[in-house]
Amino acid sequence: IAQRFGYESCLLFNSGYHANIGILPAVADKKTLIVADKLVHASLIDGIRLSGAEFVRYRHNDYDHLVQILEKTHRSFERLIIVTESIFSMDGDVADLRRLVALKKQFGNLLLYVDEAHAIGAYGEKGLGIAEQQDCLPHIDFLVGTFGKALASMGAYVVCDQVIRDYLVNTMRPLIFSTALPPFNVAWTYFLFEQLPNFRERREHLARLSQSLRQHLVEKRRLPMPSSTAIVPYILGDNRQTLTMARNLQQQGYYCLPIRPPTVPKGTSRIRLSLTADMTADELNAFIDCLSVIGGENLIDEN
Repeated sequence: IAQRFGYESCLLFNSGYHANIGILPAVADKKTLIVADKLVHASLIDGIRLSGAEFVRYRHNDYDHLVQILEKTHRSFERLIIVTESIFSMDGDVADLRRLVALKKQFGNLLLYVDEAHAIGAYGEKGLGIAEQQDCLPHIDFLVGTFGKALASMGAYVVCDQVIRDYLVNTMRPLIFSTALPPFNVAWTYFLFEQLPNFRERREHLARLSQSLRQHLVEKRRLPMPSSTAIVPYILGDNRQTLTMARNLQQQGYYCLPIRPPTVPKGTSRIRLSLTADMTADELNAFIDCLSVIGGENLIDEN
């Protein structure tokens, strides 16, 4: 894995949650400031809290706000760690990793931690994620991903410098005090990881499906659309309306789950539509037709 990414080293974990709650507490201390995107995953929030380091959160994908924080704080701490996802799990929008890499170069005591859980396998020329797509692979200090999504397995990884790997092996509690992944799972993950460069047509197919669904929701349903990926939020806002819509879709055979506060901000309840490359264009069109009928009925019922 390290060789494929072009890094010195790689370390495997039992899950993405283990990675995110273990890496930051191992590398951060009282002389560290963690600066995290407002919408990072709960596992990253838990890791930040467990680290005991001071932390501050910048407005979601607002890099001007991030710069303001860095300018005010970078001289007061031995190191700063920016924490972000590459694809955000609820909105499906994408971080500007190039901008973050530029900030890392501007502020000398800055490290970059990027969670690629929703990107690995599905994006990039060779399926290595948004960091590959944005040509940022050599410049991210902690590049984390999971095997439990696009790779249909279990476990997670971080690619990093050898010195960081060695340090984590000796200090990361969720790694030290956990049993290793079963050999069968490691073999299955290895097999699939080796196939990633061959899935280019599937990634392109997924991109076309995603674009079609996003376009429908914007043009026909006139819904807000933060996403540019295969995670497509159907944002309804009202909790009751969202629950009703999800139940109706489930009754038609579609596994669509309602997402409500506190998982998402108040007033942004949504159905999180997550597409896969196994879907056909005809299947997506049938879902869109169902969405149109049920969506119209749902709005009439609520009104």
